[in-house]
Amino acid sequence: MENNKKNRTRYMTELALMSAIIFLMAFTPLGYFRTPGLSITFLTVPVAVGAIILGPEGGAVCGLVFGITSLIQCFMGGSFGSMLLSINPLGTAFTCIVPRVLEGLLCGLVFRWIKRVSKNSAYFAASLACPLLNTVFFMSAIVLIFYHTEYIQGLVQTLGVTNPLMFVVAFVGVQGMIEAVVCFLIASAVSRALGAALKTA
Repeated sequence: MENNKKNRTRYMTELALMSAIIFLMAFTPLGYFRTPGLSITFLTVPVAVGAIILGPEGGAVCGLVFGITSLIQCFMGGSFGSMLLSINPLGTAFTCIVPRVLEGLLCGLVFRWIKRVSKNSAYFAASLACPLLNTVFFMSAIVLIFYHTEYIQGLVQTLGVTNPLMFVVAFVGVQGMIEAVVCFLIASAVSRALGAALKTA
């Protein structure tokens, strides 16, 4: 009973630490590389590490924190997020938060599933899955909720694309690849080191 309590306390401490790191990164240059359109985010790194070290539930919480900070950014003058917020506040909240929760949850599940076969491969697979899931879920929400709005249709015309899939590829192709590479390299290395140190993952 006492060991369970200690383990729970340790788990909550580690989760609080990961959440604090996400908040710190979100509101400093560590978290985003600003571009005229969508900013490149590096917050998938702590989400992936949290999901690997703390499991799917911890990953979901880290994703939730990421999503909340993303929504806060919409109130702080980011052009794309601010525009979405002015069009549909509830839709913007959904777009910012729900995809990130699913990203963290599924990243933790990917690690857990692949770990049964190969522990080393699980680190790499989960670290790559996290940014890819973030891009897929976030852009799916954008298309589902905002694609037919005047603002997004203006972007569609500017990019010269003819359907939602091509819009996603043209709009986030480069950013998505950068996020995937950065998260794959950093999250896999950090999570393996933490897993060995903490003897958890």
